Amino acid sequence: MTIKPKPMYPGALVDADGQLTAADSSYQTMNRYFHNELEEIRSKLILIGEKANDAGRLAVEGFIQSDLEKTQAAVKLDDEIDDLEVEIDRDSVRYITLRSPVSSDVRLIFVAIKASHDLERAGDEAHSIAKRTRSILTRDGKVTNPVAIEAMSRLAFDMLRDAITSFLDEDLELAEGIIERDKEVDRLNKENFKKLSKDMKGEKGEASTQIETILISKSIERIADHAKNLAEEVIYLLTGE
Repeated sequence: MTIKPKPMYPGALVDADGQLTAADSSYQTMNRYFHNELEEIRSKLILIGEKANDAGRLAVEGFIQSDLEKTQAAVKLDDEIDDLEVEIDRDSVRYITLRSPVSSDVRLIFVAIKASHDLERAGDEAHSIAKRTRSILTRDGKVTNPVAIEAMSRLAFDMLRDAITSFLDEDLELAEGIIERDKEVDRLNKENFKKLSKDMKGEKGEASTQIETILISKSIERIADHAKNLAEEVIYLLTGE
């Protein structure tokens, strides 16, 4: 009679012949499961970043081009961004609950939660730009004084795109460069405020449009701030500092 070898000890990962046991197979399956969950969180964070960038660009293009359809598309994307933030928060809590993650995984989860909040707020700013643009177009028919909105938005959305790329590629140098670029967006926002404040006239409609444009400029400045925050979160992820 052939006697089958038994594991060296209860729950052993290999048996007496060095073969993998069911316990080891289960362990590897669980490891793959946790790895896949972590990658899913990472993928959703990249997706919410792309959608936030797209929403902002569409909202600003709607303003510059007097295009209501683009503002409506931006608002629709904001709803999708909100849903993704909820999913990232839920998945992150579940991951921490099911497994005691190592320090590098803890940092990733921490960054995912913070970054998703920043990106959701960037989506909210895009929604605000779209709403204010619709108000201007409903009242005036078209945008007549875009000031430096286009140049400012190009800088802000490039920052947001690069922040997402720095996370995806784990590019510390790119993340660090984003922080310095925020100063130029701040400068353009101040210029817009000065010009629009100076150009305000007595008529209610014109004054309302100038105020709406000032607030649109401020929303773009805030999007750049959120890109800067995301870059700082990537730096923390990569360095622990």
